[in-house]
Amino acid sequence: MVKSQIVNVLEVYDLEGNLIGKQNRKEFYKEILEEYRRTGKITKQVKSIRVLVLSSKGRIYIQHRSEEKDRNPGLYDKTIGGHLEPGHTWDLTVVKECHEELGFPGVVLSDDEFRSAIPATNLKIIGILRRIEHMTNFISINNIKGEEIKQPFITTFYIGYYDGPISFCDGESVGIEVVDLKTLKKRIKERPKEYTEDLKYMIKRYEPYLVPIDKENAPVRGFEDKQVIKKRKKRKN
Repeated sequence: MVKSQIVNVLEVYDLEGNLIGKQNRKEFYKEILEEYRRTGKITKQVKSIRVLVLSSKGRIYIQHRSEEKDRNPGLYDKTIGGHLEPGHTWDLTVVKECHEELGFPGVVLSDDEFRSAIPATNLKIIGILRRIEHMTNFISINNIKGEEIKQPFITTFYIGYYDGPISFCDGESVGIEVVDLKTLKKRIKERPKEYTEDLKYMIKRYEPYLVPIDKENAPVRGFEDKQVIKKRKKRKN
């Protein structure tokens, strides 16, 4: 079993993306929670990654968070999330979190590499992932002990594919469900309070990319490519 190494020191930025300095993780979260309760807003942010992983058949891995967690306890969440350690890149953090949270090896590829890897990769052995979008002020809505907090993040979003075994390594989750998109959307609509706002946001925004692997037309272009989205919507209608 892999033991997760929790990031204890974070690089802290202002809302313009300027580095303020480094801060202990617990101190940072204590400070921004106090600021939010006092002013209704948070004026500092840190870097994070958010990932959705699918099976080759297009079923989405959703994580069931532990009741012991301070943030969003007991809710269903995106596959993987994590903070960047000082000096680490976005892609390295994704690879690290895949290994530490769910115990599987992953690699982040460029769009061209991803396209080439689709027919050549044994997804039962390794996951392949790609960047979808980068946001400098993503607002994550979290439930902290029954209190709703809106926190800004500098975030990069990823989507990937993996068909192999999962192992729970760090206590972040108590289980993983693998759900098709139609069923997941239905469940979110019927029981919205059981799902994190991050997951709802990613399902809605990136729905055109949450598809089974099609080796002839893999969803590998950038999120900014509106033609890809239009084509997929037309196919549905």
